[in-house]
Amino acid sequence: IVLSGGDDRLWKTWGFPDGNILLTGEGHTDWLSGCCFRPSGTQLVTSSGDTTVRIWDLSRRGCILTLRGHSRAVRGCSWHSCGDFVASASTDGTSKIWDVNSERCRYTLRGHEGSVNSIEFLPFSSTVLTSSADKTLSLWDVRTVSRL
Repeated sequence: IVLSGGDDRLWKTWGFPDGNILLTGEGHTDWLSGCCFRPSGTQLVTSSGDTTVRIWDLSRRGCILTLRGHSRAVRGCSWHSCGDFVASASTDGTSKIWDVNSERCRYTLRGHEGSVNSIEFLPFSSTVLTSSADKTLSLWDVRTVSRL
């Protein structure tokens, strides 16, 4: 199964080798910039130009949580390997670490001078990697909210 999102505001799961669309999700009001499966495979996260991050439950075929807090478009998202945290990167120059269980922002990472265009948790760690339009990469320890 492959997951995609695009300018049509939809995410889709595709089965292979046939390439058939298995599921489609709608709810964002602007383009999708990122999407990825939860490590357990039962949910997915999407990021969008509408400034939100959404959690979707595949068995319910719908959005179960909308995370709001960025002031501009969200350019990317990533699940932590434990499945309890989601990271997001925004054109507002910040990244956020969301606690999915408490449904709130746990940390806001500030320090880039431009749009934060991507974010990724390093596997089995408390470290995230961000890339920015300011032409820098940063490693962050999310436990201390500091650059490494």
